Amino acid sequence: MWVFLAQEVLFFGGIFLAYTINRHAHSTAFGVGSNTLDIWLGSVNTVVLILSSLTMAMAVWSAEVGKKQWITIFLILTLLLGCVFLGVKVVEYKQKYDHHLIPGHSFDITFCSKNPAACDLKGKDIAAEQEEVEKASKADPYLNGHAQLYFSLYFGMTGLHALHMVVGAGLLLWLIQQSMAGRFTPSYNTPVEMIGLYWHFVDIVWIYLFPLLYLIDRHR
Repeated sequence: MWVFLAQEVLFFGGIFLAYTINRHAHSTAFGVGSNTLDIWLGSVNTVVLILSSLTMAMAVWSAEVGKKQWITIFLILTLLLGCVFLGVKVVEYKQKYDHHLIPGHSFDITFCSKNPAACDLKGKDIAAEQEEVEKASKADPYLNGHAQLYFSLYFGMTGLHALHMVVGAGLLLWLIQQSMAGRFTPSYNTPVEMIGLYWHFVDIVWIYLFPLLYLIDRHR
């Protein structure tokens, strides 16, 4: 498992490097793209994953001390929290679709400034959005193209992370089945520990993704 996680670090490391290079080259567009993300949904998902790490750690502890009933309970809680995370990501992806922020021919980083009602912008938020887009367009003549690059990385990074979450959910289902059958004891709990390591790794990746994607140049 440690060897597998080491290669996962290298795998995600390449994507983080691509992000870093392009973030440096197109900082204005990346800042505008970041401000279109819902900071509250991102924060909720961060809290959810931290809690899921806690419940996963408690499941490992329960297996080590022989509390069989609690193993199942904590594994189910971990699975539920993982499902909540994925559900919130679906909501976020739907927002991006509605706001024309899916890379492609219909992508338009200025959509919300032109259609504030469609993006639930009111009062001062409308003026702030329009001012930001106007300043960014002057600073970066290719704002729309560079913003597409940001969202390509956003969907690539969060999508890959979500895929790991789905795999983790499948592994948790198997653990729950085995736990309910009473397989795990203080002398045999390796599967719980190994899948726990995987789950913690996926959570740690999100801890890096959240500030990189949601917090850069955020001023509103």
